[in-house]
Amino acid sequence: MIMSDHIVKAYDTDLEAMVNTIVEMGGLAETQVAGALVALTQRDLAAAGRVIATDPRLDALEETVDQMAVRLFALRQPVAIDLRLIAMSLKISNDLERIGDYAVNVAKRSRRLAKEPNLPAIKSLGRLGQLCQDMLTDVIDAYIQRDAKKAMTVWHRDTEVDEFYDSIFREVLTYVLEDPRTTSASIDLLFIAKHLERIGDHATNIAERLHYVIHGDRINRLRSETT
Repeated sequence: MIMSDHIVKAYDTDLEAMVNTIVEMGGLAETQVAGALVALTQRDLAAAGRVIATDPRLDALEETVDQMAVRLFALRQPVAIDLRLIAMSLKISNDLERIGDYAVNVAKRSRRLAKEPNLPAIKSLGRLGQLCQDMLTDVIDAYIQRDAKKAMTVWHRDTEVDEFYDSIFREVLTYVLEDPRTTSASIDLLFIAKHLERIGDHATNIAERLHYVIHGDRINRLRSETT
């Protein structure tokens, strides 16, 4: 991910350490999302517990990235692509931390749903979650490979996530209308659907930020021109 060698080798070392920390965050976030989906679809309370227990590590890594970025700004006075890389690293680490938080929320609600009758929408949620997990995996790979094209592929899948979320929302509402006794479980299902949709949004954010690091222009502006 380091774009060029610098005269001061310690600069490259510091940049690489920051990038590697973000990659570690990405791996942890992927593990949390995968675990949350296991907890949801398999009623696995142990998997839910592991997701929740992992969260402090992800929080600590985000703080480490913050400290690394501040140090690089203060000591190296970065410009051009280095400046974009460091600035976007702060935002990407926050996206990954938020993904972890949403995975924890899914795990917690999955523990409650494990005590309820199994509703068909859980299968739909599993498919939505897998889509979002695939987006996260692909965007982390794009970050490692600094592959803007792959990042754009992730970015374009956000529409698919939104449409899937809307479909699940309608499906769950029918449960409440047909049987008010499912209201409590349906509320958990709706929250889980929203948490998964937000995971997809943050994966999309990372794609946007990577595009900016590599090309120096804002993907949001490109999006508005193509819609």
